Amino acid sequence: MLTRRHILTATAVSAILLAAPVALAQDKSIVVASTTSTQDSGLFGHILPIFKAKTGIEVKVVAQGTGQALDTARRGDADVVFVHAKSAEEKFLSEGFGVKRYPVMYNDFVIIGPKSDPAGIKGQKDVAVALKTIKDKGIPFISRGDRSGTHIAEINLWKAVGIDIEKEKGPWYKSIGQGMGPALNAAAASNAYVMSDRGTWISFKNKGDLVIAVEGDKRLFNQYGVMLVNPAKHPHVKKELGQAFINWLISPEGQKAIADYKINGEQLFYPNAGDPSA
Repeated sequence: MLTRRHILTATAVSAILLAAPVALAQDKSIVVASTTSTQDSGLFGHILPIFKAKTGIEVKVVAQGTGQALDTARRGDADVVFVHAKSAEEKFLSEGFGVKRYPVMYNDFVIIGPKSDPAGIKGQKDVAVALKTIKDKGIPFISRGDRSGTHIAEINLWKAVGIDIEKEKGPWYKSIGQGMGPALNAAAASNAYVMSDRGTWISFKNKGDLVIAVEGDKRLFNQYGVMLVNPAKHPHVKKELGQAFINWLISPEGQKAIADYKINGEQLFYPNAGDPSA
């Protein structure tokens, strides 16, 4: 015999079951594995509210070095990956973990150092020569050492002057295994040089005695790309919502939002979704 309690319980369960699809339908959120530079620069804080206001989609950012972000995506712990190391991105695609790579924006890397310029490289236009001078003089240099896009670019620059930094580094070279903000803090605290993306440098509050020492070399170009994680590998990937975010980033509205992000009048990122070679 059904009691009033049983009826109420059954009714409550039915209500929960009926509400579940509605709750799922209302869960308009995605996880984006991205870099510390896009987070630390303040770019996401600027563009994500604009995207959410237009689409209702909430973007949850996991900010890591590019290598770690790609690994997060490989595990299926993200719907979209937004990073800056083209060779690593192409490898991710060739392994079948991504659907398609879209160029989004660029800025550049800069070599930051003390105002006193102990290596004597300020104004040097050849970044490889500047790095070799730092090594030859044994001047302290901070490396992120975290497989980020910035770290990968730094390693490639050492290779450009025939230096295998992992084999040839000395006590002057400090690999900290952390993000861009901590690396800049470490450089400020130890009177050292460091390679940074320009966006994080512009937004960095604790500059101390640090200044830009080297900039403008074409090898310091820093391209960002975005990819949907392959739902064929990870069926739980929110492909429609993830692709909606990608489509917005490369749309005129998304590109304008990126271009409009400035600090003290200085633009941090330059949209170039229309460049097929990027």
